[in-house]
Amino acid sequence: MSSTESPTVPTASVPPEAAPARVAEGERLRSVCLPGVTLSIRSRRPASRGLPPTLFVHGLGGSSQNWSALMAALDGVVDGEAVDLPGFGESPPPDDGDYSVTGHARAVIRYLDAADRGPVHLFGNSLGGAVATRVAAVRPDLVRSLTLVSPALPELRIQRGAVPTGLLGVPGVAVLFTRLTRRWTAEQRVRGVTALCYGDPARVSQESFQQAVEELERRLRLPYFWDAMAHSARGIVNAYTLGGQHGLWRQAERVLAPTLLIYGGRDQLVGFRMARKAARSFRNSRLLSLPDAGHVAMMEYPDVVARAFRELLAEVGDSGARTVADRPRGAATKGAGS
Repeated sequence: MSSTESPTVPTASVPPEAAPARVAEGERLRSVCLPGVTLSIRSRRPASRGLPPTLFVHGLGGSSQNWSALMAALDGVVDGEAVDLPGFGESPPPDDGDYSVTGHARAVIRYLDAADRGPVHLFGNSLGGAVATRVAAVRPDLVRSLTLVSPALPELRIQRGAVPTGLLGVPGVAVLFTRLTRRWTAEQRVRGVTALCYGDPARVSQESFQQAVEELERRLRLPYFWDAMAHSARGIVNAYTLGGQHGLWRQAERVLAPTLLIYGGRDQLVGFRMARKAARSFRNSRLLSLPDAGHVAMMEYPDVVARAFRELLAEVGDSGARTVADRPRGAATKGAGS
């Protein structure tokens, strides 16, 4: 693994016309070159030595910035890193063009193997939740605990708000959508995404909204932006149709790590009704229900999510030897809305 650290990712990873991503106070970005893929890693300098290592994996259309609020809330608790999946954030496309859930999981595994930070506390949101589930199932040695925020796991009745995402994976639709929306400003697009992903869009500060607009403007200049979106959306759809041992629900049942499941009652993309099924499927799980949250609880309620994770961390212990295995599967259910 080769790594270079600087306030921004090296310009070789970002076309000249695209400005570098914003780095919040206390954060840094570095670019990591691995076989077949280059990943951008966002991190906070650990408050002390020996803190438990974590890795955060974002959802479709997101980036490592989606975890900045939660990483700040966990400052001094964990040694936090967040990855930009291939084709998103500051990470260029993968060499093989594989944007499937398996392809993204392979990139995460390659990074964890190369980083040699030991088993990590793995977080995933939406697409990142599906990716993290697959990583935990196939490489249990890499995962000390699993925290999933609205994971994109197969549903029989797809949420109405998720239909456009599924359609984006249909060949040709991304090109058509680009043409139909070419007059939309980045501000209009961000307002639409915010309304879709937040339980209460009013919780987004004007500063955060403007930062999101700037980030989208930057990413829309990338020549591979829509390709990464469309192929990753297709990857989710394909993962939903897989059966047998490769099916995501079957893999959820194979996860050994203690698992924290977080679902939002106002989620328009992942059905709140799936929370109970997830709690039954992950053998060693606890469920946090947030009735007022949408699809990105770690951005809406970072302090609530951080508190729930700290409780899990206390049960797992620093060594990871103790687990919550004695609790009946999915038995611990909590509700919170603010």
